[in-house]
Amino acid sequence: MRLSAPKLVALPVAVALALSFPGASGAGILPSHYEGDGRPDSSGHVFPFLKWLRDSAVEVVFGKPSTRPKASRPGANLQSRYRNDVVVRFNVTNSDEEGALARAAEQMFLDIWAFTPDFVDVRLDKDDVTSLQTLLPKSLEFSVLIPDVAAAIWATYPSTAVETYRFDPSKADPGKMRASLAGMGNIFFQDYQTLAVITSWMRLLEAMFPSIAEMVSIGNSYEGRDVYALRVGARDEHDPAKGPRKTILITGGLHGREWISTSTATYLLWSVITSYDNEPMITKLLKQFDIVFIPVLNPDGYEYTWQTDRLWRKSRQQTKLRFCRGFDLDHAFGYAWDAVEHQSDPCSESYGGDQPFQAVEASKLATWAKNETENGATFVAFLDLHSYSQQVLYPYSYTCSIDPPNRENLEELAVGLAKALRLSSGESYSVASACEGAVARAESEIDSPPRLEAGGGAAIDWFYHELQARYSYQIKLRDTGSYGFLLPSDNIVPTGEETLNALKYLGDYLLGNNGIEKSFQPSPELWRDLRRRKR
Repeated sequence: MRLSAPKLVALPVAVALALSFPGASGAGILPSHYEGDGRPDSSGHVFPFLKWLRDSAVEVVFGKPSTRPKASRPGANLQSRYRNDVVVRFNVTNSDEEGALARAAEQMFLDIWAFTPDFVDVRLDKDDVTSLQTLLPKSLEFSVLIPDVAAAIWATYPSTAVETYRFDPSKADPGKMRASLAGMGNIFFQDYQTLAVITSWMRLLEAMFPSIAEMVSIGNSYEGRDVYALRVGARDEHDPAKGPRKTILITGGLHGREWISTSTATYLLWSVITSYDNEPMITKLLKQFDIVFIPVLNPDGYEYTWQTDRLWRKSRQQTKLRFCRGFDLDHAFGYAWDAVEHQSDPCSESYGGDQPFQAVEASKLATWAKNETENGATFVAFLDLHSYSQQVLYPYSYTCSIDPPNRENLEELAVGLAKALRLSSGESYSVASACEGAVARAESEIDSPPRLEAGGGAAIDWFYHELQARYSYQIKLRDTGSYGFLLPSDNIVPTGEETLNALKYLGDYLLGNNGIEKSFQPSPELWRDLRRRKR
């Protein structure tokens, strides 16, 4: 599909925005440009004339600058809630240490931020650190990762100061937006966006690309919000088939506080839809596959993180305990659900319900997916985006004692995805089975200590086993703990770029190229940039 626009608008907009904004193109693999402080250059240093030209062009497309402040951040209640909190890291080396930490976390209602074979991160009040140490073996030492959680939270919300330009999809004109696709992307991905903005933005994309994009609601959340999906696909003009096709599903935002997962899902959506008819591999992929993007599977929880509690993880559904709301959507799916039986406390961050699919949003996703398959669609791949710890995880999540039938293929592709992520930005992603806790051990061990978090009821297991999605992965995005769930917004584009590279690799693999499509190969300039940044 080729789009046209008035030349008088297209030329100044394209030139000015290309000169003044950092790269965020969806039509190729671009290196992330870093300054000395390790952050992307978003200042847009240009000569005065070019700055004037840019500002004039932006006004043509987006209208006059907004004079009202951006969405306000939660105020004193947020500062009060987390003012004494810290995030600490434990280097767990054996199952006894993991078991002791798991019991302490349950007893003290600790918030486990991450657990990998290398570390376990925990958020708690700094006054409780001494009490926690009394419950742990003396060999289990910790280091402080985030000394001021409240400050880190505050920094993730867009500034309340009046800014020159604010992305407002409701005021955007689809015809004018076509004149500067790159400019639209750059503005949108400068900050994390609210649920209302994301929804309006998805509608705008559907209006801009009606021949390849279709927006649908897969159902309502517990609080009545639509869970929106955008299906992207293009029929080959020589293909008379009109029915459902092979489908790749990409979800984000199962956990409300994992904002980077939602932003990355929207970045992938934007990049894929704007690359059609511009990049051969993406065009070929969309002619043979549908890609369904669900950026915010947990809209109630996501909205709650913007309005009330930035670190809210679960849904907002009422449980059997009045003062402990919410379900962990990644422990609410029906396959191997019994594996979370010991996590029956509604106050637990990992509480998946008292029965399978009790969580409304998980149930709606499963019902929608089953209806798709009954109508002829085939889910061939599922990417469930989360944060953090930079891992590519494959089934099964609920147990390590049973290997998935195609484990060799799952592992092979997972290694390829991790390599694609690394080639884009230099960031290393590890590969593992999703069942692995902080310490690898056999499930059959007698009187085995509890794990930090059981893996039953996981979305990747359900799609893999129940819907035969042959390639099902959970990708835990940036970072490895410096910011955790509170990743600064200047990581949105770099994280999106590296994940887009992984999606391209997956596309190559599914198209039969086994990840060796020429368009995927890094350019000599990219290789030089990666080597320079590694020094």
